[in-house]
Amino acid sequence: MHPLPSHESLVAELRELRRRGLPGLRHSTRDALRQAAVAAGLCAGPEDEQTGVEELLGAAVRRLAGGRPVRDDDSSDPLARAAAHAFGIFPARRGVPGTDRRKAAAAVYGVTTERFRKSQEHDVIAELATAVLTVARQGADRPAAVVREPAADSAVRRLPAVARPARPGAGITVRVCPIEEVRDVDILVSSENTYLEMSKTFRPTVSGALRRAAALRDAQGEIVDDVLSRELGVWLRTHGRTGLPVRPGTVVATSSGALAAQGVRRVHHAAIATPVGDGDRYHVSPAVLGEAVRRSFELARHESEFLSLPMSSICFPLLGSGRGGLPVETVARRLLDAVREELRRDPSWSVLLVTPEESHARLLTAASSGP
Repeated sequence: MHPLPSHESLVAELRELRRRGLPGLRHSTRDALRQAAVAAGLCAGPEDEQTGVEELLGAAVRRLAGGRPVRDDDSSDPLARAAAHAFGIFPARRGVPGTDRRKAAAAVYGVTTERFRKSQEHDVIAELATAVLTVARQGADRPAAVVREPAADSAVRRLPAVARPARPGAGITVRVCPIEEVRDVDILVSSENTYLEMSKTFRPTVSGALRRAAALRDAQGEIVDDVLSRELGVWLRTHGRTGLPVRPGTVVATSSGALAAQGVRRVHHAAIATPVGDGDRYHVSPAVLGEAVRRSFELARHESEFLSLPMSSICFPLLGSGRGGLPVETVARRLLDAVREELRRDPSWSVLLVTPEESHARLLTAASSGP
């Protein structure tokens, strides 16, 4: 079990971090925050320390909100909203100067900036420190889990298909929509190659679209944090896989970056496409689609418990139907088989299948309504 920092040390570091904001984390004293992030299982060393501390703070703010996504409106707990503004956890506040972040936090309580500084800010920091300790303690009480790569002989166990209604909030829903425009779904699944290298932001792929939509930008629109690609890079370095492929079917989670403003909590990166030839084309085995679905649900259940995120909805695109070259009919059948299996295990999940093509959506709808 990893030791936990004191509440007082966390309060002192959070006071400094409130002034600097998350981009200034690398220049702040963070011994206590690092200790808490390690205990929570969110970082392992210097390379992923900053990402781990940021995830820790995000989980702590969500805990202040009762485990729900924090939105900048009256539906969210004022304490959580004020903390998200004050520390730059809302994506739109990330690079904002400390005085402006404090002003936004004060507005949550309807008080002046000076009144907030002298009163409510002390409570916000103290309560956030308490929430950080709670998240860290939950991690320290259980062994840290590592995303497992599928064994070479693994296979998805098929269960009898279960017919489920295609309606929002339960079972399987089909929608004509680019995945980067999906709102209020906990997890979006991206299709990646086995090197976990995302598509360029200008490419019209699921990976490229999510990378572009999740990136944090300055006032001029320039990308200042390529969130998804950066966090995947940290995972690869931490697991000794930089420049090396992972097994097809491996699923790795990152934060959602700017997509958090749309109610998205996590992005799951499913490594399904194996480069062939000179890397100008990809091979996707139909069997790996079911494996990726199973792994994504497995990871979602772990994150829901371990990060205190009560997640219940997940969105899949038509994995492997793009440059992977699989027929849409094959992808639809494989995805639906695997999703039905997971819903049979746990029917509380809501699954959204998205495609920008109406003809593909009709095919998915017909298949999801069948036996």
